[in-house]
Order: sequence, then C-alpha cells, then structure tokens
Amino acid sequence: MIGDIQKEILRLKKEKDVCILAHCYENRDVVEIADFVGDSFQLAKLAQTVESKTVVMCGVRFMAEGVKLLSPEKTVILSHTEAGCPMAEQFTGEDVKAFRKANPDYAVVAYVNTTADIKKEADVCVTSASAVKIVAAMEEKNILFIPDCNLGSYVASKVTDKNIVMWKGGCPIHSSITPEEADAALAAHPGAKFLVHPECVKAVADKADFIGSTTAIMDYAKKSDAKEFIIGTENSIAEHLKHECPDKKFYTLSKRFICPDMRLTTLRDVLDCINGVGGEVIELDDDTMEKAVVCLNRMIELG
Repeated sequence: MIGDIQKEILRLKKEKDVCILAHCYENRDVVEIADFVGDSFQLAKLAQTVESKTVVMCGVRFMAEGVKLLSPEKTVILSHTEAGCPMAEQFTGEDVKAFRKANPDYAVVAYVNTTADIKKEADVCVTSASAVKIVAAMEEKNILFIPDCNLGSYVASKVTDKNIVMWKGGCPIHSSITPEEADAALAAHPGAKFLVHPECVKAVADKADFIGSTTAIMDYAKKSDAKEFIIGTENSIAEHLKHECPDKKFYTLSKRFICPDMRLTTLRDVLDCINGVGGEVIELDDDTMEKAVVCLNRMIELG
C-alpha cells in the first residue's frame, strides 16, 4: 500500500511538474518521495533553483512561508494545514515592534523558525548553523535574539563581545529533554558519540561531543570514524541515519523526542496536494512579502 502510493506520487509529480520538499524531521516514507530533503532554509534556497512552478512543502507553516518569500512567483503548498510550530508562534510581529519602540538601540535577530509576521520586523534572520557567524559579523552590539533562548544562549557563549538579550521562548520538544535523560542514554551506550542540537538546554548540550544543526549532526555522523551515536534531536534523524549508514548504530536520546507537527504529513496528504485537493496554498500580503524577505537576504549577505 505504501509503495503503491509512493509510485503514484512519483508518477504524478513528474506529469504535473511538481517539486516536493521534505524537512529532515518528516516520516521516512515521505522523505523517500521528495526531490530535496534538508533543513528549512536550505530547502527554501533549493526551491529557487527548480523550474517547477508548484512546490509542496512537507514540513510546517513557517517553512512553507520561507519558500514563498524566496520564490514569490511559485505556488507553494503546505502539505498539512494544521502543521505549525509552537516555537515560531510564541511571539508576534507586534511584540517585536513594541520592543523596538522601547529599545531603539537594539537590532533584532530572528531564528529562521519564526513566522513571516515576525521576520518582517527583524533586522536579520539566522539558522542554527549560521547564527554564531552572522551575529559575530553584525555591526550592532545590542541584540535581541528570538525566539529560542537555548540557541540564543549558545550564540551568546560564542560571541562574547555582544550584549545579547533573549525572551523565554524555544522549542517545547528540544527544551523538555532533561540532563537525566542524557545521562541515562550515555550510560546505556558508553562508547557512543553524543550529538546535540543547540535548541536543547545547556545542561544537556554541555554533555555533547558535538553541537550543531540537524544537517550538521547528520554530516558529522556520516563522516565520523565512530560507529555508534546518540542523536540529540528529533528521533526521525536517527531513523534516517540508520538507513543511510547501515554499518553504524544510532540511538535516540529519548522516546519523547518527537515533533507531532512534523509527523502530521502522510503520503496521502502529499498525493492530495499534487492532485489539488489537499494542503494549503500559502498566501502572504504584499507588505509582508516585501519586508520579511529583507532579513532573509541579509542573512545570505552576512553568512
């Protein structure tokens, strides 16, 4: 059944000239039918390179918005209408405007995991991979980093000449993982390398052999001479790595490390999107399109 749906998707996307993007956290059967798999901003940039006029984003809403911002001429479809991101939705553009009014000497750095509404009020956007480099390159000394305070704290520890303030936001999945869970995983797999995403709390990240973005974690595991790894991010990454590196062993940090929004999209949802009877076409008003892309372009410029 799964194989039959996959074959139909592959046939139809070619027939209808549809590009399918899948974030790394998506289910394995969805990843297998995608044209590109990766981090959110990486996928948005890749969408710019294809001739297809229709793009299906298998991920969450802010990711589909990012694709639309960089490819305004394309029809961008979010694979599941309810696939949001609690971190991206914690604050609003009005919150940022109020802060800027009260603190005119601060620049606003927005993690890519934010809505277009927030991006249009920010000075520059960053990914978890580029955040340290971009913040270090900024001329401004006073910076508000939103929304993830764990990633913000990590950046502040690396860029010590800046005054970086944060709001108490973040990924409820990554930040819920405890040091005790990390200790248990390390005790169960004493020879394994521990790879952690910077959205985790510092007490967990401090135990890691490597801290990096999702794709950086995957690249590290693939290139490393080590044979065993504890994966400190969404459990789908351990699953994908098991397929891609069958000679190595990958362990999940916690059985709770699952993003429910990322797991909403099914093969049937993707098929419906291609057939024009499912998903949601992303529409952004002209003001948002014009302003939100500025911080993305500055990210490209600086990083």
